[in-house]
Amino acid sequence: MLLSAAGFEVAALTGRVDELGDYLRGLGADTLVAREDLANPGKPLQAATYAGVIDSVGGQILANAIAQTKPGGLVAACGLAGSHDLPSTVMPFILRGVTLAGIDSVWASLDDRADAWRVLARGVDLDQLDAMTSTINLGEVQEAGEQLLAGRRHGRTLVRLDA
Repeated sequence: MLLSAAGFEVAALTGRVDELGDYLRGLGADTLVAREDLANPGKPLQAATYAGVIDSVGGQILANAIAQTKPGGLVAACGLAGSHDLPSTVMPFILRGVTLAGIDSVWASLDDRADAWRVLARGVDLDQLDAMTSTINLGEVQEAGEQLLAGRRHGRTLVRLDA
């Protein structure tokens, strides 16, 4: 949603293309990429496809995304949902000048946090945010977590602590 609102062409990676394709297109995705397309080891340099990548998965998916980044492209790693490993080579960094940037939300300054919130305020459609949000009680967190890990939950989950 944020990237689309900023005018970028967006490719969204998902393990459930058939189930979530319309949902992701509704958020602004122009192209859908099946997770299995990036899940297996690939060549150190692959077809240069992406000008930039935001990765929350890590592991082999991150390695393949780096290998598919265009010359001078930027890859922002902001999560380890799949793995903390990076089974890659230095080839994309040396031969294509790809930059890998780690995103540190823990030590971000107050100014950086305020800037991030300003970007969110400009790029998030509140109606879409509400539509993708489900609310659960604290007692439902374990079940929701199990659903998430099993690939049966998507979107945003708000946990009510007062219910």
